[in-house]
Amino acid sequence: MRIGLIGAGRIGAHHARTLLSVPAVDRLVIADLVPGRAEKLADEFGAASAASLTDLYAVPLDGVVIAAATDAHAGLVHQALDAGVPVFCEKPLAPDVAGTRALVARAASGAVPVQVGFQRRFDQGYRAARDALRAGELGWIHTLRACSSDQAPPPAAFVPTSGGLFRDCSIHDFDVLRWLTGREVVSVYAQGANRGASFFAESGDVDTCAALLRFDDDTLATVTATRYNGAGYDARLEVCGSEGARFVGLDDRAPMPTAEPRLSWRQSAPYATFMERFQDAYVAELTAFVEVVAGRAENPCPPVDALEALYVAEACERSRRIGEPVRMDEIRAE
Repeated sequence: MRIGLIGAGRIGAHHARTLLSVPAVDRLVIADLVPGRAEKLADEFGAASAASLTDLYAVPLDGVVIAAATDAHAGLVHQALDAGVPVFCEKPLAPDVAGTRALVARAASGAVPVQVGFQRRFDQGYRAARDALRAGELGWIHTLRACSSDQAPPPAAFVPTSGGLFRDCSIHDFDVLRWLTGREVVSVYAQGANRGASFFAESGDVDTCAALLRFDDDTLATVTATRYNGAGYDARLEVCGSEGARFVGLDDRAPMPTAEPRLSWRQSAPYATFMERFQDAYVAELTAFVEVVAGRAENPCPPVDALEALYVAEACERSRRIGEPVRMDEIRAE
């Protein structure tokens, strides 16, 4: 199978390595908008490179993976659809609701699949928690607690184009909570804070946030995120029900040293990045995309799911700014 990869930056390099580990991928062609960067990455991995996107689509491709800068995603997805090539796109599909709605409508009207990159759906722990819930082992859910914590902040230049902490980071939690529970969020109340570098506030963003979500069955969820978790990269979920519970992310690399004197567990080096934490999930995610391209599997994460997660992120950002709860029907109606 011949797969194109657009984007040769950090996540692009990670996806290149992952794609080359998928047995069905026998040719990888890399392109990037920055001259020379695709060729350099292709040489590193023994892949091919294309000097331009026109040259990339001149190669008969079975699918394309988009890992370019966030603000380029929408245009690149439309270009892939113009070429009739199945596409995998890292979140977000577009930087705003209008652009995402346009892609949802276009994808729904055609036969070319568009898979969105929410890798937590493919993590074994999140999947096991979902399976336990769906099997009735947990009873009814009363509380969900999710966190996403970076060990260190991103470069200052990234923040103005990131969309903000809720849209860039917590959106993974919003998606996985919908996917796990099968329920919709009806209202949110969110807060944010800045105690770190000044460039977050200067861009209208926050470096730490917390949100309270109410689902349509009255389940409550808390979602927190920060750019300054010095102990290591931390992504966890607690699913608490009337009959049982599941805790995701408490493995021997979780950055959670205990304060209890009579409790300990063996720890390896804590995760430093999301790519380390979710390496196996990325492999499973891109393997699933290859199966979608081959027509052997249904799309596990269609564009409409990206839109719903974005709606929650938009509601949280609005709540943070106005200091009041926001109902989801207000966001969807705009």
